[in-house]
Amino acid sequence: MSPVAPSPSAPITDPDHIPVLLTEVIDGLAPKDGGLYVDGTFGAGGYTMALLQSADCTVWAIDRDPEALERGQELAKLFPGRLNFLQGRFGDLADLLIENDVRAVDGIALDLGISSMQVDDRSRGFSFLRDGPLDMRMEKSGMSAADAVNSLPESDLANIIYKYGEERFSRRVAHAIVMARKSRPFSRTIHLADTIRAEVKRSQDGIDPATRTFQALRIYVNDELGELERGLTGAEHLLAEHGRMAVVSFHSLEDRIVKSFIRDRSGRAPNPSRHVPAPTAGKPSATFSLVNNRAITPTKREIRDNPRARSARLRIAERTDHPALSSIQGGAA
Repeated sequence: MSPVAPSPSAPITDPDHIPVLLTEVIDGLAPKDGGLYVDGTFGAGGYTMALLQSADCTVWAIDRDPEALERGQELAKLFPGRLNFLQGRFGDLADLLIENDVRAVDGIALDLGISSMQVDDRSRGFSFLRDGPLDMRMEKSGMSAADAVNSLPESDLANIIYKYGEERFSRRVAHAIVMARKSRPFSRTIHLADTIRAEVKRSQDGIDPATRTFQALRIYVNDELGELERGLTGAEHLLAEHGRMAVVSFHSLEDRIVKSFIRDRSGRAPNPSRHVPAPTAGKPSATFSLVNNRAITPTKREIRDNPRARSARLRIAERTDHPALSSIQGGAA
C-alpha cells in the first residue's frame, strides 16, 4: 500500500498532541485501499490522519466534543471525500454508522480517556493544575463535576471516588468535600484540588493527591466506563469478518474491561474452577480472535518523548464470521 495523503508532513489538527502507540495501532489495523475505518475518539485527529495516509481508504471520525470536530474541518480539506465526521459518543458507533447507511467496516480505533487538548484548556475544568470552572463535561451538557460534588450525598461521593479513582482515602475526601461545600459551594478546580490536598498527602511516587478524585469525577460525569462497554459491543456488530479493533487504554479500569471483553469473545474465558473441566456443549462461538496475546506497551523512547504514554495499553482483536453475541442498546442489530 502506498500512502495517498497530500504529504506525510501535513499537520494534524493539533501539532502539540502526540498520538500514543500510533505506529502499533496502524500496524494492527493494517489499513487497505478501499477500506472503511472508524476513529471512534477523533480528538486531535492523529489516528485519523495516519489511517488516511496509510491507504486510499475512508474514515468516519466520531467525537462527543463539538470543539474537536470543528478543529477537524481543516484536516478534511486535505482528504476530500474520504473523511466524514459524526458528533456523538463512540458507545453509539454502530447506530451512528448505520444511520448513515454504513453497516460494516474494516477497522475501528479507540483512544480512551481524555485528550491533552481538553486537559490543557483550563475553561473545560479537567485539570487540577490550572484554575478553571469545575466542569469536566466532554459534551458541554448534562451534569458537571461541580453539580456532582455540590449535590451528591457523602456516601455516593465516597463510592464514586473509590470505584472510579481507586482512592483508598475516598471516605476522608468525600467528607471533606461535604463539609467544605456547606460554607462555599464548589465552582473552581483549584478550590476542589486544595480541599483534597488538605486531606491526602502526596505519595512517594510524586502523584498529586487530587489526581484520583479528579479522574473519578471525570469518569462518573461522562459515564466513560459504560461508554466503553457499549462501544465494544457496537464494534462487535459493526466490524466485517477479518475487521480489526484496536483499543488504547490508560488506566486499569479501562484495560480490565477491554481485556475481559476480548477474552470472553475469543472463547478464552477462564474456568470457574481449575478442578472443573471446561464446558463444551452450548459454548458460544468466538466472535473475535486475538491479534496480540498480551497488551502492547509503549517503548522507553516513546515514554520519554511523550510522558502521557507511560500507562498506555493497546489490545487488538480481529472479528470472526460468527454473529454478535449481544444486542446493542440503540437497536441497530
